[in-house]
Amino acid sequence: MDPLTLFALANGAVSAVKAGCKLYKDIKGAAGDIKDVLKDLDAQFHTAHKERPPTVAEKNQYIEEKNRVINLNKQAGDTNNIYTEIGQQLGVYFDNLHRCNAIFEEEERRSQTEAYHGEDSIGKRALQRVLLKKQLDAMGAELREIMVYQSPKELGALWTEVQSMMEVVGKEQAVAIGIEMRGNAERARLQRKRMKKIKHQAYCWGITAAATLYICWLVWAVVQVRIEHSPELGRCLLPKGSPVYNWYNNLKWVDCEIQW
Repeated sequence: MDPLTLFALANGAVSAVKAGCKLYKDIKGAAGDIKDVLKDLDAQFHTAHKERPPTVAEKNQYIEEKNRVINLNKQAGDTNNIYTEIGQQLGVYFDNLHRCNAIFEEEERRSQTEAYHGEDSIGKRALQRVLLKKQLDAMGAELREIMVYQSPKELGALWTEVQSMMEVVGKEQAVAIGIEMRGNAERARLQRKRMKKIKHQAYCWGITAAATLYICWLVWAVVQVRIEHSPELGRCLLPKGSPVYNWYNNLKWVDCEIQW
């Protein structure tokens, strides 16, 4: 899988983790005595509209927020699924992060010992590696900030656990990816060698066929000139008077005599 696809998967996982952390935090924040939370919302709403009555849109927004808090309170004891989903998406992020890093390391190793045969320039690929690596690192820093410092402490612990586990998995994966990429590179090299051989053979056969056709045409042209200038020598490739002319002319399917 190419780094851009892996980056897209990692980015999707980051978005899912951020959404999960927000929901987890909201549920935890709405847990407890719902009456106090709703009372605080009421106070804020009435204070904001002492000077003027609220619009229909503002009333609807207020009602939607109250309903959201009520629903979050109902889910207060149901954060296990969210916690598990966050852990899984963290695994997706770290998995694709380590895959990208392993691919980058293998490409850098190969660039020192092998000729590059791709369509993009070497400079473009190097710049792409640098930019993707910076973006992936920035994603990780943002996730760490959200989970460790802006979420309930159990999410900070989850971040540490998943990160430690994926460090081990990432090292194992780097070895496997390196082996796989070297195998793919060797197969690609053999494929290029086979295609080069096939093209060379096709070129040789093409030259041979063209030369054969040219020689046949040349012989036919010579015979036609001979028939025109010396019809008494017959119309076959072998002229009359040659050592095997009589034998050849007596074959059932051969008639070398000129028909007057």
